[in-house]
Amino acid sequence: MTGSLAALLLVAALPAGAQTLQFPGNASLRQEVTSPLDSYAMPVDIWTDGALPTQVVEGEMTRQAWRIGTSSLTTLQVLRPLREQLRNDGYDILFECQTEACGGFDFRFGVETLAPPAMQVDIGNYRFLAASREDEAGKAYVSLFISRTAQAGFVQVTQVLPPTEDTPPLAEATAPPVGQTQEDRSPLASRLDVLGHAVLEDLTFDTGSSQLGQGNFASLAALADYLADHPNRRVALVGHTDAEGSLDGNIALSKRRAGSVLERLVSDYGVSRRQLAAEGMGYLSPVASNLTDAGRTANRRVEVIITSDVE
Repeated sequence: MTGSLAALLLVAALPAGAQTLQFPGNASLRQEVTSPLDSYAMPVDIWTDGALPTQVVEGEMTRQAWRIGTSSLTTLQVLRPLREQLRNDGYDILFECQTEACGGFDFRFGVETLAPPAMQVDIGNYRFLAASREDEAGKAYVSLFISRTAQAGFVQVTQVLPPTEDTPPLAEATAPPVGQTQEDRSPLASRLDVLGHAVLEDLTFDTGSSQLGQGNFASLAALADYLADHPNRRVALVGHTDAEGSLDGNIALSKRRAGSVLERLVSDYGVSRRQLAAEGMGYLSPVASNLTDAGRTANRRVEVIITSDVE
């Protein structure tokens, strides 16, 4: 194989259903996770009515995160050649969408992705594609999640095959994978590494107030430690409310609450302001029903979301 290709399609050498994608020479494999038997809730439609339609597929699963070292390619320019490779190899495109048409914030966090920095997703600029192919070995599935930062493009490829004794690589790299460190992590740090977001569950606010309560909060201490261990990482603090009151008022209140958390992290925990941003979603992203007291309490929260690494 020549060094100019990050992956080469070798149809004759691969088991039925397998797909090795061809990436450009400036692509590097950042992380790979494989399992001989696993399940994947593959999105097959846009986020709607508070839920993400998925098809649960089972088999031999490989997930890879690729980084394409260029600042000039759009997400569509990254997607198109990969989509054509899938079509040429007999895959049917089951579903495809872009950012807001997918469901925006809710769709992004309804999709399983590898954690930053291996896979980075801009919640305002991404594309998703799901495809399948059936042959004598059974049904194979591939999904692509594509996004970018100011410095690079990122692609997560998830492949699910009927279990076999010899599974080929999903792609072959010109650079080795970048591994994850294995130091002990707090529960919050683990959620951030695995899911890319976490609720700061112990925060308290007075009713109708945007000011964070007094005292020490374990979640803020854990977040401060996490950001100190990752000084180039940026996060967004996103406030959420229940559905009582107007949308505009709740968005403003939720953003002020997130801002109050930001200021406390800076003033009391020594977090660099450059690592933080504050946003508000109001009642647009509930985690429970607003028809019960327990649901409304759960919806009043501040969440931390990993947004990028400064490279």
